[in-house]
Amino acid sequence: MDLSALAWPFLIIAGLMEPMWVYTMERSESFRNVPWSAATVVILVVDIYLLSVAMQTVGAGMSYAVWTGIGAVFTFLMGVFLYKEPVKPVRVILIMMIIAGIVGLNLTSGGA
Repeated sequence: MDLSALAWPFLIIAGLMEPMWVYTMERSESFRNVPWSAATVVILVVDIYLLSVAMQTVGAGMSYAVWTGIGAVFTFLMGVFLYKEPVKPVRVILIMMIIAGIVGLNLTSGGA
């Protein structure tokens, strides 16, 4: 089955799954809580599968950059809104730089 048309949606979903497994891993209490531990493992497996499918079309470098960038941005947002972490101007600027980097990579890739 050719999944190349789904490469970018899969990559975006995989990136959005990053903060999900961070959250479930935190809830697993160092893997002592079985239901949350199981959720962490399932999310990680699906996350890596989606990333690997995207890599076949988008390429490893671009896929990894986008995946980690999306994960970093949304994990930052999760920290701010869920865990009430402080929002410092320098942190916001650095997150904006991550977003700019992802957009720049995409605009200059010339490929998928």
